[in-house]
Amino acid sequence: MTVPVITIDGPSGSGKGTIAHRVALKLGFHVLDSGALYRLLALAAQRHGFSLDNEDALEVLAAHLDVQFQDNHGEAMLILEGQDVTHEIRTEEVGAAASKVAALPRVREALLQRQHAFRESPGLVADGRDMGTVVFTDACLKVFLTASAEARAERRYKQLKDKGFSADLEIILADIRARDLRDSQRAVAPLKPATDAIVLDSTALGIEAVLAAVLQEAKKQSSLQQFFA
Repeated sequence: MTVPVITIDGPSGSGKGTIAHRVALKLGFHVLDSGALYRLLALAAQRHGFSLDNEDALEVLAAHLDVQFQDNHGEAMLILEGQDVTHEIRTEEVGAAASKVAALPRVREALLQRQHAFRESPGLVADGRDMGTVVFTDACLKVFLTASAEARAERRYKQLKDKGFSADLEIILADIRARDLRDSQRAVAPLKPATDAIVLDSTALGIEAVLAAVLQEAKKQSSLQQFFA
């Protein structure tokens, strides 16, 4: 029997990571934060002095990326080349670099097999930008989570401040708009809902409301009903 997959795609700051973890916790599924892979690759490239438009070097780096995902009291700890970089990869600088790296076709292909490997029993919740359109096209439920650029910038600003990072709301908003444009217009796997995706706008919704909506859709899927028993 095919391992069920729920995909949650959307732009930066839409809350897809939080929702993916909450859904996975509810169902007892594994989680794939695909964006973390691109952030880890971007950070590794910066550390090794590779240009973010050097596709040859980045393809090789992606294929041999020394990454570990470890559990830390229910939260993911990301280890790059033996060092905990869980918080470092969440900076705006690394996020912007990851968006540039993700636009390179051969880099995306190099990371594709790694993403497929996360599909393990009993199931997987995968969040990203092309989980439903490219990586897991046979997912039993596809969600596209969006929100206004202003709402996403405010959420990101609060996240950074809460974690002790310095932040400028106007800069974050400009970065999100630029990233949206780059992600939606890239030639390979542009950011867009899958044709069979459920589109949810979280601009005026809290986390609990979005979670409830996603779980309600999940309950409708025959392959997922056993996990709600």
